[in-house]
Amino acid sequence: MPPLPPDSVLGSVATIVQFSSAFCQPCRATRRTLRNVVDDLVTSVDGIQIVEVDADDHLDVTRAWGIESTPTVVLLDASGHEILRATGQPRTADVLAALAQVLRAHQ
Repeated sequence: MPPLPPDSVLGSVATIVQFSSAFCQPCRATRRTLRNVVDDLVTSVDGIQIVEVDADDHLDVTRAWGIESTPTVVLLDASGHEILRATGQPRTADVLAALAQVLRAHQ
């Protein structure tokens, strides 16, 4: 796994890494979508973390991950292996489906 910013905390089940930039409107909408999904799941699933990476502030990290545009969302399993990568604003259903894949593998 490429490096993340030093203050990043990975989830024990899954980690959603969002690469964004300050003036990116779709990034703000993506942040809301991801937060809503995780907040809805927290009652039944523990161990999912969201790590937000500001692409401008962490250019070295962004380059190490090969990120070319924002928003980009990367889903990692408990071991830090990349399961899915998507560019653009994700749909809630797509985020839930990807997390379900990780949760099935984790059980």
